[in-house]
Amino acid sequence: MNKIILLVFVLCFSMQASASYILIPMDAEGQKEHLKAYGITYWTLERQVKVQWLLNYRGGSFLLPDAEDIRKECQIRGVSFEVLSDAKTAQILAEISSPSQNMEAVSLEKAPRIAVYSPKGNQPWDDAVTMVLTYAEIPYDIVYDEEVMEDQLLLYDWLHLHHEDFTGQYGKFYRAYRFAPWYIEEKKNAEALASKMGYAKVSEAKRDVALKIRDYVIGGGFMFAMCSATDSFDIALAAEGVDICEPMFDGDPSEPGYQSKIDYSRTFAFKNFILERNPMEYEFSSIDMTTKRRIPKETDYFSLMDYSAKWDPIPCMLVQNHTALVKGFMGQTTSYDRDQVKSNVLVMGENKSNGEARYIHGIKGKGFFTFYGGHDPEDYQHRVGDAKTELALHPTSPGYRLILNNVLFPAAKKKKQKT
Repeated sequence: MNKIILLVFVLCFSMQASASYILIPMDAEGQKEHLKAYGITYWTLERQVKVQWLLNYRGGSFLLPDAEDIRKECQIRGVSFEVLSDAKTAQILAEISSPSQNMEAVSLEKAPRIAVYSPKGNQPWDDAVTMVLTYAEIPYDIVYDEEVMEDQLLLYDWLHLHHEDFTGQYGKFYRAYRFAPWYIEEKKNAEALASKMGYAKVSEAKRDVALKIRDYVIGGGFMFAMCSATDSFDIALAAEGVDICEPMFDGDPSEPGYQSKIDYSRTFAFKNFILERNPMEYEFSSIDMTTKRRIPKETDYFSLMDYSAKWDPIPCMLVQNHTALVKGFMGQTTSYDRDQVKSNVLVMGENKSNGEARYIHGIKGKGFFTFYGGHDPEDYQHRVGDAKTELALHPTSPGYRLILNNVLFPAAKKKKQKT
């Protein structure tokens, strides 16, 4: 009997010793729920368990310590995983560390605290980021103008800017929607909030909010923005102290010759752009390529850049995917004129033949920002009132993976930043 008990103990110990890690593969063949895989990784970090992000290994896979609760959570969420022995894990890590391989293992140490800058009345499906955070089961808080001005951004590691208009022109929806009840109501609410905060104009309130967000990034924050929040944010910074709004937006005429007063040195990403003066045009400036591009939907793709995982881990993290070719999608700001992107900003995704940047990243002070053109990676031409995207139908979306790369980015162990 003692021999049988000893044998059972040895077998159990051997099973534990031979299954020490969980690999969550992120390649096209090995994973059926790419988006929820990020949620598993975040869930693990929340429990103060470190994770290794295996850059360029099978689509940017995740390596976690083996635990029964992690296995169960993967099964509940439908995330594919593989149980690895110590020997197999050592073999994989040795392959990754080889100087001949463009791979790296990056330690993820702490679940980032996430804030989404968005009007309180917006539904999660109004914005691709809130949709994918909800689908991946990654928690976030909503903040807006009052919270920003009260310095509550200091409570968060990562900030997403909802499709906001920081210029105070109400999204340039005037021509098409000025008589629509929702437009009238949103304008009224924006004016009331600006007044409550002590501002005579919405444009002035939005300018100061943009400046606060700028300071958050300079101080070490991570900012991610999509669609019109990208170019309108930079325009607001460049136009500080200059009235660029027409009477239907702020009650008085714009400043004469305001184009000559734009200061491009204040922006994060863009330079030499020309503002759109016509209030009837659904466009902010020459930054956006929406009306310039002539690409059929069937051939609208952009390519992701290839970076050194060992020497350039930050952009490498941000482009992790199971494909280097991503379907294009439109928005109020679809993409950026390549010639109007500053030279110190990385273009991580582009349609080179059309001269447009789709996915860009840069450093500002001690912090980082990423701008991603378009509204919804799985809704080619989203319009006001369209039905929400059901992400359960797109669990392996490469376009949405780029968003989630940014969500996990602040969790990475930081190396000394080059100046």
